[in-house]
Amino acid sequence: MAINKKPELIAPAGNLEKMKTAFVFGADAVYAGIPDFSMRARVNNFTISDLKKAAAYAHGIKKKIYITINIIAHNRHLKKLPAHIRKIKNLKPDGLVVSDPGVLLAIKKLWPQAKIHLSTQANCTNWQSARFWQKQGVSRIILGREVSLEEIKEISKRAPELGIESFVHGAMCMAYSGRCFLSKYFTGRSANLGDCIQPCRWQYYIKKQESKKIRKQNKYNYFIQPEGRDEQLELGEEEHGSYILNSQDLCLIKKLDKLSDAGISSFKIEGRAKSVYYLACVVGAYRKAIDIIQESNYRRAGFRTQEKNKVINFLYKELEEKLFNRGYTEGFIFGQGRWAQNLENSHNISQWEFCGQAIKSKKFKVKSKKFLNYIKVHNSIKVGDNIEIVMPKYDIIKMKINKLLDVKTREEINEAHGGQGKTVIVESDKNVPEYSVIRRKIK
Repeated sequence: MAINKKPELIAPAGNLEKMKTAFVFGADAVYAGIPDFSMRARVNNFTISDLKKAAAYAHGIKKKIYITINIIAHNRHLKKLPAHIRKIKNLKPDGLVVSDPGVLLAIKKLWPQAKIHLSTQANCTNWQSARFWQKQGVSRIILGREVSLEEIKEISKRAPELGIESFVHGAMCMAYSGRCFLSKYFTGRSANLGDCIQPCRWQYYIKKQESKKIRKQNKYNYFIQPEGRDEQLELGEEEHGSYILNSQDLCLIKKLDKLSDAGISSFKIEGRAKSVYYLACVVGAYRKAIDIIQESNYRRAGFRTQEKNKVINFLYKELEEKLFNRGYTEGFIFGQGRWAQNLENSHNISQWEFCGQAIKSKKFKVKSKKFLNYIKVHNSIKVGDNIEIVMPKYDIIKMKINKLLDVKTREEINEAHGGQGKTVIVESDKNVPEYSVIRRKIK
C-alpha cells in the first residue's frame, strides 16, 4: 500500500550545522537539547543560546524543532528544572520530548499550554499506557522499539487522538528502550542521564566455565541457555574479543508504507552523535523514499510498483554499503528482534570515506558550463580520488578528481587533510548545493 498522508520526517540535531544539514536534506523537523537535560550529554554541543538560534532558524524556514528534556531526573535536577523550562518556553519550540513524570509535572505547572511528546525512554508499548499519558497532557507518543506492527495498529486505533511517532533508523540499545545500567556500573556514567559509555559495543573475552548450561557448538565457542527455557544466546569470540551485546542497527526504509498504514505519523532518525555525513545521507535517503512511496507522487511521475521498489532497494543498499553501521535489522516491529545481534565485529567496514562538505558553488566564468565548488575538507582528499557528491534528496554526482585548488592561493595541490581546517576548490559540470557531502572510494 502507499502512504496516503505525508508523514513527518524528524532528524537529530547535535549542533547548529547538523541541524541546517538535516533541513537541507529534507527533514521536516529536528530534535535537540542541552546536555544537562538531554539524553545525549557527552556529544551535545548545544547551549541555550544555540537553541535560541536553532528555533529561530527552523521557524524562519517553516520547519519545526522539538526540544528534549528527556533525562530520568534525580532530585538535584529538579532544582534547576524550573529555570530551564522558563528559558525553553521563551524559544517557542513546537514540542517538548519528556520521559520523567516529575519533569512532566513541572512543565505542566509552569507552562500548561506546552505540547508534550512522550520519549521512547518512557517505554510506552500498549494502548492503555498511551491513554494514561494522554490524560497527563501528552499529545504524542514516541513508541518503544519493542512493539510489533500489530501492537502499533491497536495503539493507534484505541488512542486515535494521539500522534504516534516511531524510530525508523539508527542504533539500538540492548536494554529495554535504552534503560541501561551497564554504563553506570562500569564507569559511573549514567545512560539515563544521557552519558552512556556504550559498554554494549565493547569487546569481551569469554572465560571458560564448567557448567551444564554452557556447551560448545558449531561456529561459536559457547551457547548460554537460561534455565527452564529453550532460547540460546550465542557467545562468539575471535582474536579481537566477543560482541555479545552488540545490537544491529535499525533500518526500516523498506517498510515505511506499512508503518504509515499502521498509524505512525512521524518517522524519527536516531543519531545526534553521528557525523554530518551520516546525517545527510540518512535524511536524504529517507526523504527520497517517503516522496517516492507517496501514491500521488509516484503515480504522477508514472512510477510503477516495481520501479518504486527498485529505488527503495537502491537506497537501502547505499545506506548499507556506504555508511557506518553494525548490520541492519527491521527489529521487533517486524519480528526480527531476537536475531538482531552482530557477533562478528563492532561495525561494518565501508569502502567509502567522508572527505568533505560543500560550502558554496559558482560558475567558473559567466558563459562557462563548469562550476567551482568550495569544499571544507574532512579526513583527506587527493587528486585521482573517485568521489561521489551526495546532494539533497539523495541525488548523486559521480566523478574523478583531476585537479585540486587551494582556496587561498588558487594554486594546484595534490592533497588536503581535514585536521588542518583546509578548504579546497573542485571543478564539476553541475552546481553543487551548499551542505552537500562528498565521499571518496578508499578500497
